[in-house]
Amino acid sequence: MTDERGSTFRKSRAGAPAGFFEREAAGLAWIDVPAGPRVVGVRDVGPDYLDLERIDPATPDARAARSFGVKLARLHETAAPGFGAPPDGTTGDGFFGPTDDPLALVAGTWSTWPEFYAEARLRPVADQAVERGALTSPEADRLRRAADVVGRWGGGPCRDADPARVHGDLWSGNLLWTPGVHGTEAVLVDPAAHGGHRESDLAMLALFGAPHLDEILAGYGSVSAIPPGWERRATLHQLYPVAVHAVLFGGGYRARLAGMLDALGG
Repeated sequence: MTDERGSTFRKSRAGAPAGFFEREAAGLAWIDVPAGPRVVGVRDVGPDYLDLERIDPATPDARAARSFGVKLARLHETAAPGFGAPPDGTTGDGFFGPTDDPLALVAGTWSTWPEFYAEARLRPVADQAVERGALTSPEADRLRRAADVVGRWGGGPCRDADPARVHGDLWSGNLLWTPGVHGTEAVLVDPAAHGGHRESDLAMLALFGAPHLDEILAGYGSVSAIPPGWERRATLHQLYPVAVHAVLFGGGYRARLAGMLDALGG
């Protein structure tokens, strides 16, 4: 549930899981770094609500998109304690998905991204999919087999990456655009923040068609080069969010997940 109150925007849910809104507030604070993207301001938080500053909408343009790419790269230059690490001051698993039906987001500390992605993302979502009847056991087994070969599929850019602070759910709907002092600027909302691989945020932007994506990537690349083979790795990074959508929403996401696994060779 959402509610607009003057300059404040309230998200609420009666009976929210323990720590749900507090985790979101902590994630927003964690990704609000010097020279990074603007992050929506937290006004107040409680067990069943989160009050945020209201963001007035604006139309994104190429300049704003390129500027956001630069700032996103700066965020990703901020180190995390390990892959899967939660925001400072929090413990236990996080959450991923809509406010009314989030899935548990496994937290911990892994030394490499392939280990983290296999154990904290692909294997858990395969189990969740079977439990909810979203995938058959053979379909879920394809995700589990993918978990076995993440390092091979992702190559050096995935095996050798250092953990970075990432938004964690950076689809286009969590990237708002608003009037700023120097023109339109981007604002981050609704994170599933954790220590992760920087390309996961880029892959999420690509998954659901962020506006002016080429300019975002150009701005990003001007600060932090994106290694060759990005397109294939993006599909790998997108397996988890598409699997979550298959669990939560079904429909065409189940077929889309199968097609992505086919494309990766799994």
